[in-house]
Amino acid sequence: MKILDSLATLTYLPMLLRVKKELAMRPLDVCDCTAAQVEATAARVPDHLAIVFEGQKVTWREFNELANRVAAALSDRGVGPGDVVSVVMENRIEFLSSLIALNKIGATGALINTNLRGRQLVHCITVASSKMCLFGAELQDAIDESRPALALQDGRDYLFVPDGELNETPNWAVNLSDLATDMPSDNPAQTGKNPLGADSLYIYTSGTTGLPKAAILSNRRHLMASGMAAKAGFMCNENDAIYICLPLYHGTGLMLGVGASLLSGAAMVLRRKFSASNFLPEVREHNATCFIYIGELCRYLLNTDAKPDDNKNPLSKMLGNGLRPDVWHEFKDRFGVKRICEFYGASEGNVSMVNLLNKDCTVGMTSQEVTLVRYDVDEDAIVRDDNGHAIAVEPGEPGLMLGKISADTKFEGYTDAEATEKKVERNLLADGDAWFNSGDLLRTVDVGYTLGYPHYQFVDRVGDTFRWKSENVSTNEVGEILNAFEQVKFCNVYGVEVPGADGRAGMAALTLEDETSFDVEAFAEHVVQSLPPYARPVFVRLQRELEVTGTFKLLKGDLRKQGYDTAQIEEPVYVMKPGAGRYEPLDPDYQRAIESGAAGF
Repeated sequence: MKILDSLATLTYLPMLLRVKKELAMRPLDVCDCTAAQVEATAARVPDHLAIVFEGQKVTWREFNELANRVAAALSDRGVGPGDVVSVVMENRIEFLSSLIALNKIGATGALINTNLRGRQLVHCITVASSKMCLFGAELQDAIDESRPALALQDGRDYLFVPDGELNETPNWAVNLSDLATDMPSDNPAQTGKNPLGADSLYIYTSGTTGLPKAAILSNRRHLMASGMAAKAGFMCNENDAIYICLPLYHGTGLMLGVGASLLSGAAMVLRRKFSASNFLPEVREHNATCFIYIGELCRYLLNTDAKPDDNKNPLSKMLGNGLRPDVWHEFKDRFGVKRICEFYGASEGNVSMVNLLNKDCTVGMTSQEVTLVRYDVDEDAIVRDDNGHAIAVEPGEPGLMLGKISADTKFEGYTDAEATEKKVERNLLADGDAWFNSGDLLRTVDVGYTLGYPHYQFVDRVGDTFRWKSENVSTNEVGEILNAFEQVKFCNVYGVEVPGADGRAGMAALTLEDETSFDVEAFAEHVVQSLPPYARPVFVRLQRELEVTGTFKLLKGDLRKQGYDTAQIEEPVYVMKPGAGRYEPLDPDYQRAIESGAAGF
């Protein structure tokens, strides 16, 4: 068996050597960018299908020309190299043409989460120092509500993009689609002058410092991620089609799904949002051979009624993250998938891992320098020896993953320099070294012969973030908002496990100003108005006193272990059921439904 495993692994060696050569680190002053690759793809396969979306079909020539017209319109409005434009739009063709247009003229697109409203939306547009806000008609109300708090000028800095019948331009915006209609469709000269070191995109990430941070993505890192996905992940070309239903304001769907398509010429079967019932029919209709996923989508698909012919579809290759071992084999068998290329990496991270060798239940390997060190989950701190250096874990033992910061693995960080420095661990293994702190626990796993590289498996998030509904949630950000409710004295926010659901559901332990009363209806109204759905605490428990460490850090370890188990908690526990906007007491029957996986989370 080991011989067969070794032979299977060696079949990937030519691909690995080719990819290593093609994706070698290039100097930052070399001129290249994603938009230049789109131009090359359009020149190579102009009449091949580029995008299928809601009945529309666009070839690579048509897509490139559309982006060129938008680029000309943006240039005419004064947008140029180094400028930042916030983009607030759902998945659609115009979203992609706008991003490529910005990249063509050397500008940076700040990709705003379409779930954000109010304070968070204003923060994301402002922290990026956005020169303009380019938004879709489907999100006009969210932008309109935020205008009074934005330093943008009506009638000049808001660029409106119609969406089907939603085509009436508000009087405070300019219709970008109309401006682009009569613009030239030839490639702009600026595209060939954009260096690899220039900023391509800002992708927002929730972290330990509160409100979302704008992570910087250079042209070099964008191209490397897209190239890896195309050449080593999907191994696709213009004869493939990639099914994309993840939100494109996140890196997985955009950098890997769209990126693989832009570089290879594979068609994109694009959806606004994921639909379990439409998945297989659309995969079959459009002959989609590749699927960009997150684990939560795979779990949803497995929860649909199984049919004998589920494995009779063109899908053969998947690339994504978060596919848990308890789902992996069942999904692969039911839908007939031959290759699952799970990856690990953060939008802002300096290292990544990819399951290039198709080893089940791993996030793969990396040639970059990483280390796993001991981490005290209860104290939320790296364990250090007498010299102040971190202690490496034993093989198979979970440890905090850190990536070495070097000239080739630069940590590009955030637009906020202070937030950038907080993610760096210095003097970790030796005096003077520097490492990116991933905030994740990983472990090595033995999956047979792997060309001398260890393979890794994701274990859990640590510290002050947790993942729920495919979004990273900052406990500090949520806590700050909950503390603004007048009856709350202190709060402690953390994630708890829910059977049958990926990630962790938010839970908040509250200490009240007055222990005798709690207006749970008013509190729920505050939560719903102030937080997007994925960040709202699913569970709330009342606590007489919050426990802290000797340095006054909130203790979360025991709270996580107790979770929402009313048998272990004397005080009241409340739950916000799926689709609801209010809290109600958690009773034993509903707790059993949650624990059995039947509650619908």
